[in-house]
Amino acid sequence: MSAPIVEIRHLLQHVGQTVTLRGWVRNARTSKIRFIELRDGSGYVQCVCGPNDAEPESYERAGKLTQECAITVTGTVQTHPRSGAPELLVKSLDLVGDSVDYPITPKEHGTAFLMEHRHLWLRSKRQWAILRIRHTLVKAIRDFFDGDGFTLLDAPILTPSACEGTSTLFGTPYFDEGTAYLSQSGQLYQEPGLAAFGKTYCFGPTFRAEKSKTRRHLTEFWMVEPEMAFAHLDDVMVLGERLVKFMLQRVLEDRQEELKILERDLAPLEQALSATFARMTYTEAVAKLKELGSDINWGEDFGNDDETILMNAMDRPLWVHRFPKVFKAFYMEPDPEDPKLALGADLLAPEGYGEVIGGGERASSLQYLLDQIAHEGLDEKDYKWYLDVRRYGSVPHAGFGLGLERAVAWICKLAHVRETAPYPRMMGTLWP
Repeated sequence: MSAPIVEIRHLLQHVGQTVTLRGWVRNARTSKIRFIELRDGSGYVQCVCGPNDAEPESYERAGKLTQECAITVTGTVQTHPRSGAPELLVKSLDLVGDSVDYPITPKEHGTAFLMEHRHLWLRSKRQWAILRIRHTLVKAIRDFFDGDGFTLLDAPILTPSACEGTSTLFGTPYFDEGTAYLSQSGQLYQEPGLAAFGKTYCFGPTFRAEKSKTRRHLTEFWMVEPEMAFAHLDDVMVLGERLVKFMLQRVLEDRQEELKILERDLAPLEQALSATFARMTYTEAVAKLKELGSDINWGEDFGNDDETILMNAMDRPLWVHRFPKVFKAFYMEPDPEDPKLALGADLLAPEGYGEVIGGGERASSLQYLLDQIAHEGLDEKDYKWYLDVRRYGSVPHAGFGLGLERAVAWICKLAHVRETAPYPRMMGTLWP
């Protein structure tokens, strides 16, 4: 009778039993006792292959294993005497797929080399940990909104017009209809759904053709965008805080091993989870930045450096709200107390990380939107369907977008957003 095949993550349930593992060799050390570090996608385990326990052919085979070759191995599950971690005492070992001259060796490699070999870099322990955390955050986001009465309303990826700005669009010919554009945001398509469902969200890829090479920018990224009917600016900040804390809670509960691999200091995440998020108006934030040495002037949008300066001084996430209308999107509701301001809010992450959420209250007046479209030089015909939301039963409504990759970068404390996506797309990066 053959031994049952199990995943490494379940090994502690099989201590004292004979099992079979299938996976890839991350590392192998050869002496009288062969030590094999095996990974199978669910975790990592040490396999101990000695001459007295293993079959002779398997013992010889274990001494010739190469990095990333694929094997099956059968043996008895035991626990390490000091750490208590499971390990496998090998009885038999078979080679499934050889690996010769694997290019990513334990030595240091440059980022350009690793990006060119991204399809193989995914196998590294660090990248495994990051993308497992990403997976957990994706599920947490869906669980949060599905459990909070929101209806998923998928937005199209091909759109006829701009959402955020015409200069940052990727265009493509679209049959006889002219040019279609890769979506910058699904938000405009959530707003019509409010009168049908009350609360909706979309979660999918979005695209920005900004010629930016900062550590926070990708040209293709994933964004979750909730919208709520009968909602205002404060509702956005309350919902966003609840969402982020839900995500943090899930990662801290389910991904301790991955956070340990990344050597992530958990104290800042635990602080963000337990604290009430701070709030500042844009005007207050500009004053604070000047105190901290920034040369920003009122009326200018925050740059990456400004966000870093501000958030290095904070021990919790910060909502900055009520921005100058001049650099916010045309559909933002103006502040009734000061028409120069828009009722927008950005959530900035601590430890020097910047914006992870951007949103606010949407304009509910048809005439105001018509005026804004004219002012921005946009074609009113492109937005006829969007304007119908205001023609037929318009209500106050609000929402936001959370960038998944930026959230992953902050929670994992990564220096660059490129490690947060399986196959990141940036300026100069379109392969593999």
